[in-house]
Amino acid sequence: MDQIQKPCAKPPFRRRRSQCIVAPPDHRRSQRRFRAAIAPITAVLFVASLYVHTGFCLGDGLPSSVGSSCIEEERRALLTFKQDLIDHSGRLSSWAGYDCCQWKGISCDNLTGHVARVDLRNDYPYVDDVVGMSYTQQLAYNQFLLRGKINPSLLSLKHLHYLDLSRNDFQGIQIPKFFGQLRSLRYLNVSDASFGGDIPSSFANLSNLNHLDISRNFFKTSSKNLDWLSRLSSLKYINLGNLYLGSRGESWFHAINMLPSLLELRLSFCKINQTLPLSLQTTNLTSLLVLDISDNDINSSYPSWLFNLTNLKQLDLSYNFFGRLIPSEFSNLKFLEDLLLSRMGLEGQIPQLEGNICNLKSLDLSVNKFETGVHEFFSTLSDCPNKTMKALDLSGCYLTSAFPVSIGKLKSLVHLQLHFNNIWGSIPESVGNLSSLKTLVLSDNSMNGSIPESLGQLSELVELSLSHNYWEGIITEAHFRNLTSLKKFYLGTDGSNPLIFKVSNEWVPPFKLNYIEIGNCQVGPTFPLWLISQTELVYVQLDNTSISDSRPENWLLKISSRVIILILSNNQIGGKLPLQMDFPNLGFFDLSYNQLEGPLPLWLSNNTYHLDLRSNLFSGPMPSNFGQLMPNLKYLHLSENNLNGEFPQAWSSWQDIAVVDVGNNSLSGQIPSSMGVPSSLAILKLNDNKFEGEIPSSLRNCSSMESIDLGGNKITGNVPSWIGLDMPQLSMLRLRSNYLRGHIPGLSTLAYDNSSGGERSFLSYTEETTVNSKGQELVYKDTLQFVASIDLSSNNLEGEIPEEISSLVALGTLNLSMNQLSGNIPSQIGNLRWLETLDLSHNKLSGRIPKSFASLTSLSHLNLSYNNLAGRIPTGFQLQTLEDSSIYEGNPLLCGVPLSLHCPGDDDKNDEGAEDGEEDGNGNEKLGFIVSMVLGFTIGFWGVCGTLVIKKSWRYAYFRFFDDIKDKAKQAIVLKLAHLRRNS
Repeated sequence: MDQIQKPCAKPPFRRRRSQCIVAPPDHRRSQRRFRAAIAPITAVLFVASLYVHTGFCLGDGLPSSVGSSCIEEERRALLTFKQDLIDHSGRLSSWAGYDCCQWKGISCDNLTGHVARVDLRNDYPYVDDVVGMSYTQQLAYNQFLLRGKINPSLLSLKHLHYLDLSRNDFQGIQIPKFFGQLRSLRYLNVSDASFGGDIPSSFANLSNLNHLDISRNFFKTSSKNLDWLSRLSSLKYINLGNLYLGSRGESWFHAINMLPSLLELRLSFCKINQTLPLSLQTTNLTSLLVLDISDNDINSSYPSWLFNLTNLKQLDLSYNFFGRLIPSEFSNLKFLEDLLLSRMGLEGQIPQLEGNICNLKSLDLSVNKFETGVHEFFSTLSDCPNKTMKALDLSGCYLTSAFPVSIGKLKSLVHLQLHFNNIWGSIPESVGNLSSLKTLVLSDNSMNGSIPESLGQLSELVELSLSHNYWEGIITEAHFRNLTSLKKFYLGTDGSNPLIFKVSNEWVPPFKLNYIEIGNCQVGPTFPLWLISQTELVYVQLDNTSISDSRPENWLLKISSRVIILILSNNQIGGKLPLQMDFPNLGFFDLSYNQLEGPLPLWLSNNTYHLDLRSNLFSGPMPSNFGQLMPNLKYLHLSENNLNGEFPQAWSSWQDIAVVDVGNNSLSGQIPSSMGVPSSLAILKLNDNKFEGEIPSSLRNCSSMESIDLGGNKITGNVPSWIGLDMPQLSMLRLRSNYLRGHIPGLSTLAYDNSSGGERSFLSYTEETTVNSKGQELVYKDTLQFVASIDLSSNNLEGEIPEEISSLVALGTLNLSMNQLSGNIPSQIGNLRWLETLDLSHNKLSGRIPKSFASLTSLSHLNLSYNNLAGRIPTGFQLQTLEDSSIYEGNPLLCGVPLSLHCPGDDDKNDEGAEDGEEDGNGNEKLGFIVSMVLGFTIGFWGVCGTLVIKKSWRYAYFRFFDDIKDKAKQAIVLKLAHLRRNS
């Protein structure tokens, strides 16, 4: 296994901080497990259909070789065929002697003696799970791959019905055209065999072919090379997985649509997102039982012909997008038993699938967005009279609900996956009634309370995953009483209350585990002795489990020698490691953050690719033969120990090394020149040691380098110019606190702009480094891929800051403080729009602060103190938030805010500005008064008079009104005067 994924890297929809390094299977592995669960159903359907329709099955017409006698011509043909094959493992060693019917992989017809079956499928077990394969297992698997050429002597096998060359490595050669002359073939499987070139059109001659699997190869496609499909009228199974069909228009599907006997069609990873027809004039695939068009990134409406396939029993549409809702036409598919709709962008309520749900045996709705309808869905399921559901996957669906109690009624349930949701509450006791349950995955939720002992009744349970919830209480032997089938066990809590794992030292579990992960639980203080009885373990993780045992050798010497991954990090384990161990397959070894002491272990194997012993008390030198002990090492973490002496010179053994972290030790001497031999090196951390001498030029060969930290040593010489030329992916350069001198070279390729979302090659590794940012030392871990940093502080660098540094647009931190730099600050430094920290203090910089500083909109920490800068401090929106005057102290010629020193002429300008402001204010008031009068008169006059001029009736009424007023006023005055005369 090349890398171990953190659980927080699994889903795109919710992340939770985890201290675990390895988690239960990611979604694609989970889905493969889901598909594996329904594979027997598919197989039965297919074999049964072959028997009914053709009278041929794998055993009918192809009997075993018992009682057969090999035909000499066919025996010679097989030997000639063998000569062109490369068989490193000796799989064909039995191909000797006269009776070829007894050879491995060969079966003959009992009646005629003719060779009827050649089965050379590589059956060496390929581990496709969390742990993956150890290096030894990978080598063994590769040894079992047949290579070479396919000799045409197979044409002598005139009665060959069955040919299987799958899971081998024919290294890109084309499938022989003569295969089209094997006219008796009914079964042809060349999947996952590394064939290339064009698919021979001579396949059209295989008119008797029932089963064709050419998936997972490296074929080219042309305008004609699938026309032969339409002529295979007997075909009942076809798998074209991973065959690129995206450039052929819709012709490929019309060829398939001419196969009326087809029962199973698999088209996953074929890139048919633009070529899948949405409608057909005639649908000839009505006999189809299985349709798989998953992983094609289709973005369209549902094809109308899909709902005419009314005999479908299995449908896989995963990893496509047909809309956010499931259409009602799904009710047409009344015989549907297996439905996979994972990662399809579905939203809203969990679909009830009326008319189908009670017939379903497996349902995968994982990684969609169903926020409601949880209890309604499970109530509907539990009310089904037959309760046929065997496999249910709702992982990663944003479900927000209490744990559905009705799950306990689904008595036929075999696989239940609800991980990566927001399900809360406790597990009901009724789950113990699911007697057929083999898989129960509830990890990464918000479940709390105690774990019920009724889980111990699930005697068929193979995998139990309860990690990353908020459990509390005590786990006892009763929780495991009848778990005799258990192989995978994951347990952990993210809550503040402890989950205590309490079993007696004499307890012998009823199971034999392959995988165990316990995190953030109280297992210690001593090592769990019951794990010694687990002789089949390949994966062990006990992270932050309060183990404080000081004699680790007693336990390590007794656990399973089959272990591939061993993680005992974040405990308080003390003492010394044993001098000898028997872990021939150990690939991943993590004892970080403990209190182990003594010399480094020397018993690690050729399989070890990840060694993490950081933050312990190991002492002494690193073994000189470290590289020979672990030639396949990729990740080396030995930081924060007490190691001394020189770093081993023999780097040539590490051809695939990606990460070397030996910071915070007492290592001395020169950096080995051989360190540049493995060009795969991506992270180099030698910080805070006693290394001296110059940076070796051989490091320029490490074109994949992404992070260099040599800070806190005694390194001399210049900063190499090739750092900015030969390391295009470098985004972290830390050379602070050394004795470097000379000029800063051009660094134009550093701190590339990663805003497009490009991934760094070592994302499986959680790098931890210290960056002097925002005035303090910050430790970056998971977010390091988003930090671009250059720290050359505390050296003897001189000269000017190169103008090219302004082109590093993704730079987040720039620290050049405590050097002898002179000249001006680059004028275009404002181009660094993501810059958060800029420290140029304690140099000899002069001139003005560039006005472009106002463009540094992300700047949150600035230090320009103790230079020879002069002039006015520029202003800007972001700079106005940096009000600490100490940013600029030690520059006596600087002036302006936030300093108390005013720039020359600031007072006169303020007085003139006040007077001008007063005059401008008075002038504005006069102008406003005049404008108001003019507008008021104009609007008032023409609003009234203009209307009277234009409208005649209004004009008459207006003047009549005033005449009436005049008359009434005159009459009132006359009466008043008469009244006064009478009174006098």
